[in-house]
Amino acid sequence: MKTIALINQKGGTGKTTTAINLGGALAAKGKKVLLIDFDPQANLTYSFGIKPEKGSITEFLQGKQALQTLLTNKEGLDILPSSPALADFEVSIVNKIGRENLLKDRLNGVKGYDYVFVDCPPSLSILTVNALNATSEILIPLQMEILSLQGLSQLLGTIQEVKQVLNKKLKVRGIVASMYDSRRKLTKEVMEEIEKNIKEKVFKTVIRECVKIAEAPSFAKSVLTYAPSSNGARDYMDLAKEFLK
Repeated sequence: MKTIALINQKGGTGKTTTAINLGGALAAKGKKVLLIDFDPQANLTYSFGIKPEKGSITEFLQGKQALQTLLTNKEGLDILPSSPALADFEVSIVNKIGRENLLKDRLNGVKGYDYVFVDCPPSLSILTVNALNATSEILIPLQMEILSLQGLSQLLGTIQEVKQVLNKKLKVRGIVASMYDSRRKLTKEVMEEIEKNIKEKVFKTVIRECVKIAEAPSFAKSVLTYAPSSNGARDYMDLAKEFLK
């Protein structure tokens, strides 16, 4: 079982979108996938139209409910939803010893999946450190903007710190270029800069700008289901192929 954190300290880079659509593409290829919404904003949960009435990731972390009682299945994916209660939980563990191990300890008993994706909040918080400590690999969705490029070097530094102190097995699986527009000069310049200066793998598959990707959450669907013939759906299926290689 591979556990993978989707992380970027900058918001709006495509973390949740990548978790949903890459996860969906892998499920379409016969893989058993669990998506964990680890963000108090609960964007992944909302994107599938899930109302976590049975409970959420918070109850799972507290040990009050077993994973199976909290899951919702959508499009062949098992989803552990989030809610704003996660923000209160984060505040409550600030001074607790071993707070970095909460997610890791709870995931130790999880079996039966090929891939577990953890959709992280857009900040370097206790929750994010928990995710980095609990996973073996990192996927970094990156918007083709200068500020995203600046944040990437900071993020890689943070990952290195976590690797040294908490999780020696942690590695970057790759960087995924999202919202890619080949007509823009800036897009090409940012991509060249990454390939020249960043030693981590950059996926050859890019996720092109596609309005269908933005529309899909309004219909509580992935782009693969909402618009299967769109550029967005094709790009995520291609990314899944490359990811599996």
